[in-house]
Order: sequence, then structure tokens, then C-alpha cells
Amino acid sequence: MTEMLTRDRSPLEVGAGKRPSERTIEELLEAGVIIMDKPMGPTSHQATAWVRDILHIEKIGHGGTLDPKVSGVLPIATGRAVRALNLVLRSDKEYVCLMRLHRDRKEEDIRRVMGTFVGRIYQTPPVRSAVKRQMRIRTIHELSILEIRGRDVLFRVKCDAGTYIRTLCVDIGDALGVGASMEDLRRTRSGNMSEDQAVTLQDIKDAYVEWKEGDERWLRSMLLPIEVLFDPLPKVVIKDSAVDAVCHGADLAAVGVVKVDASVKKDTMVAMFTSKGEAVAVGTSSMPAEEMVKAKEGVAVSTDRVYMPAGTYPKMW
Repeated sequence: MTEMLTRDRSPLEVGAGKRPSERTIEELLEAGVIIMDKPMGPTSHQATAWVRDILHIEKIGHGGTLDPKVSGVLPIATGRAVRALNLVLRSDKEYVCLMRLHRDRKEEDIRRVMGTFVGRIYQTPPVRSAVKRQMRIRTIHELSILEIRGRDVLFRVKCDAGTYIRTLCVDIGDALGVGASMEDLRRTRSGNMSEDQAVTLQDIKDAYVEWKEGDERWLRSMLLPIEVLFDPLPKVVIKDSAVDAVCHGADLAAVGVVKVDASVKKDTMVAMFTSKGEAVAVGTSSMPAEEMVKAKEGVAVSTDRVYMPAGTYPKMW
């Protein structure tokens, strides 16, 4: 758990707001997240549309598109949470990939060459991609070979967002001098969202039916609050009296800070939370954590984007 620095005096709560764990199913559908196990076949857009139809909601979106032939973790946001999906796109990812070499190579050569791909690598997006084809730098944090059987290599890779695994396979094949292609791919993690939490389309459908029949437990277990999208960011907990001003776009004054992650430096992107654990906004820190909990004047965080509706907390400014 991240160390947090705290101001000496605890703030007085005003009795507004609600802890995420206390929200109703309807409130979660207005700003929630489902970690779907996308099947092979449909596009990410089609799978998301099916979830929209199952839950009978209007606004829905997905974070981190998976190709039709790729399965695994696909974060889906509902209602107001859709606007926060860009935070998922910044998160690192983990995949399990089956790569097929086009000619035989010794196992020790395969292991040696693949080991050289850990760290910073250069990539050009594939021809069929949604982004401009220009050279980019990405980091491979970990590359573990799970099994080698003939020309088939099964490996797990932890990497930056925006890393193309298909291109990685091609580049490994070129480095081996035999050529290679990606045969199968599954995303096992996106940020802090893992396949252990993922649910299938059928699960979502069955849970929704059970909810309508009076049992909300299954649907509640898979409908996560919007706050999970902010997990990758360091947190700044703010006073109840400062919440509504921030919701109206005001910058956070230093005196409005209750706690802050000790890791926060100046010009860090941070998430502002209430003392009840509700996400309020995202902004850029104007001072380091140590100064933030001691300062009696000045701006602590410049507000960039607000996610909590104004009026959730009373106006006290």
C-alpha cells in the first residue's frame, strides 16, 4: 500500500456523498466498470455493444481495443465512467502469446535472442492499425518463455501500453533470422485489472436476469465503481468543504488537502478523492507531497478534468 502523508488536523465531514461500496446497482450502472473476458471473434466495439444491450443502458465504452482474434481483459465503462477510460489506456499491459517461427532454431538461441528484447525497444505499428505508422519507443518490462515446442513458442510479456505484440513477434523472428508470426494472443491484465476478475458475456446476462428477479449479489460483484479506473494514479484526498469548488473546475488550494501519496512530486498527474473514497477529478500537482501537507496557501493541484457531478457535496465557497 502506498505511503500517504497527512495534515495534522483531521477535517470535519459534512455528511454528503457516499462510499463506493454503498452505491446501489442503479448508481453503479450510472458510473461503473465491468472487466469483461472478451471472446475471440467479435470486435471490441461489438462485444461492448452486446453488454450495452444486456444492461439496457445508453452510454458505454471500452478501454484498450483488442483485435477480433484476440481474447482477454477488456475494461468496459458505463455512464459517466466512460470519460475516465483514457486512464486505462495509459496503464501497462500483460499478454500471453503463442508465436510460431517459420524455420527451426535451437532452443538456447531462441531464449538468448528473446532475452535481448527486455527493456526499451523501437516499434513501428503494423499496417492495419488505428494509429499513424511512425517509429515509437516502448518498454518491455518482462518477457518470460513458458514453453517451447518445436517452432511454437509460448511466452508471457509485461509491457507499456501501446506495445504491438504482433510486431514484437515479427521483430523476434527477424532477430533470429528465421521469421515469425503471432498465432494466438490473450490479454491477461490491463493496469490493475486482471483476468481473475474478468467475466463473460453470459455471466453478465445471467447476473442481470438474477438482479431483475430480486438477487443483486452476482451483478454487484462484477459492477465495479468508477474509482477503479483511477488506481494507476497517485491520490490526493481533499476536504469535504473543497469538493464542490473542484467540481466547478476550481484548482485545489493547499489548505484543502487532507492526505497525499508520498510519491507525488511537482507536475505529477494525480487523482483527487474525497475522504469517503469517491473520485472527484484529475489534475497536475503544483508542489511535492511534503510541501502539500504543510502549505497554508497556494495551489496544490491544478484541476484538469472533473468526474464528480457538481452539487454532490454542498457549496462551501
